[in-house]
Amino acid sequence: MKDSVKIAGAFVGVIVGAGFASGRELLLMFANFGVWGLLGAVVSAALFTFLGMALAGMGSRLRAQSHKDVVYALCGRHLGAGVDIMITFFMFAVTVVMLAGGGALLEQQFAIPALYGSVAVTVIVVTIVCLDVHKVIGLIGAVTPFLILTAVAVALYGVATRDLSLSALNQLASQQEAGASHWLLGALLYVSYNIVAGVPILAIMGGAAKSEKQAVWGGLLGGGLLGLLMLVMSLGLLSRLDSVADLPMPMLSIATEVSPILGLIMAVIILLMILNTAVGTLYSFSARLLPAGTRQFRIGTAVAGVLAFVGSLVGFISLVGQVYPLFGYLGFFLIAAVVVGWLRAGRLAEKVSCT
Repeated sequence: MKDSVKIAGAFVGVIVGAGFASGRELLLMFANFGVWGLLGAVVSAALFTFLGMALAGMGSRLRAQSHKDVVYALCGRHLGAGVDIMITFFMFAVTVVMLAGGGALLEQQFAIPALYGSVAVTVIVVTIVCLDVHKVIGLIGAVTPFLILTAVAVALYGVATRDLSLSALNQLASQQEAGASHWLLGALLYVSYNIVAGVPILAIMGGAAKSEKQAVWGGLLGGGLLGLLMLVMSLGLLSRLDSVADLPMPMLSIATEVSPILGLIMAVIILLMILNTAVGTLYSFSARLLPAGTRQFRIGTAVAGVLAFVGSLVGFISLVGQVYPLFGYLGFFLIAAVVVGWLRAGRLAEKVSCT
């Protein structure tokens, strides 16, 4: 199970960035739809589990070295090139959102102006990417289990201490601006843009697994864990919607209410997850365009970091509401390709077994 647990942890780690850990994405895509949003979380959980299984298994069968191997196998040469470009630039877009999230976190928790906070996070991220990125990602990624435990505890506290009835919260949710026009579309968009970020790690980790069975179990475990975490946190956010609807870091606000110390701990964990995701996405973006470890790579990374910082000035809440849904619509093509590829692989296996 060791390889399976590694794949599951990597899958969860790359998806749980500033938007997920802070609760802002979940508020936008689930809690703001009220009770229907909770059903949307269940739909998303099922899709994450299926896609995690399918992509990790495909990475193992192809012995994938990068997301290109899986993307080209799924989409063909010409469409695959377009999807490859989409994934590459989505990595940059996620970096922009992470830098904005770092600034919003430092402002909410420590009263540091968001501009200065984003500058600090940008400098740290670019420095790490130009040094030994793999060791740092592994070290920071070790806090993922602590984030999960803390987030679940905070969400359950939110449920236990809600002041309004479920019908009143549902009415309040109907007055909020959600990330999509319908709860089901929101659920599909959430999976769609997140799986775009998940494809590289699932492909590479699946390709490195000792067997396809281990890869498939890793994808299943990671998707299931993401789904459970998403559902519990969405329920907690809906329960406290009256007090956190307009906050950039709603989960952090609830944690601080429980205890200032818990709030500080969660702020540090979220910051580490922001750094983890930003370092991974900026590295993936730069390495796709320039040979890693070279002088050109370091210069290109610095330039990309500055451009990402400029983009982050739009603001965390605005970026989460605009960037993710946009790539979510583009990601529908990728999900369709994964489903078709998985069905084809199943039919091929049936033919082989029959002969």
